[in-house]
Amino acid sequence: MQQDIQNDGAEIMEQDQKPPKKAKNEVVEWLKAIVIALILVALIRWLLFKPFIVDGPSMKPNFHTGERLIVNEILYDIRAPQRGEVIVFHVPSEGKDFIKRVIAVAGDTVKVEGDTVTVNGKPIDETYIKDAIEQSHKDGQLYNDKDFPNSAFPEGKVPEGHIFVMGDNRSDSTDSRMIGYVPLSDIVGRADLIFWPVKDIHLIKH
Repeated sequence: MQQDIQNDGAEIMEQDQKPPKKAKNEVVEWLKAIVIALILVALIRWLLFKPFIVDGPSMKPNFHTGERLIVNEILYDIRAPQRGEVIVFHVPSEGKDFIKRVIAVAGDTVKVEGDTVTVNGKPIDETYIKDAIEQSHKDGQLYNDKDFPNSAFPEGKVPEGHIFVMGDNRSDSTDSRMIGYVPLSDIVGRADLIFWPVKDIHLIKH
């Protein structure tokens, strides 16, 4: 009988010792999962997407200084930019990145006269600045005071491998009307998400 009791006691001690070992294994597995997740986030962050901070008024009323965006860096490795998309691109002459909207692509003929923008002879419907234009007209003003083509860029046809971009804030934007057509090779990616401030989080419409 005594032997049986001792055996039972030994079994109880062994069982009591197993949970701590199991808990330790779970902690290790959790740590592994966290490390893997951080590595994946870093890879996605640096290889696929890039954060960008809006600086300046050129994209008002749709984008404002201090807003933080997620820029999709791989989309244009798959296809070319399309009209209406908001992009971030390098400007070597300025030594920094710009955020603008694609108005015309290679082969298009673009013309900007006041608040009318035509591409291939047809006025485009710019719903993203419609309210701002209407408000300017109510105030007896044009929303845009910089036309195109101009003396610096007399040709209105977008060359191959380039796009024509403008800021949504037409009278306060340095864009293709001043810096010329943007080479595709200078494009960083498409702005897809505003993630800061928290109250302004939303997917960007193109």
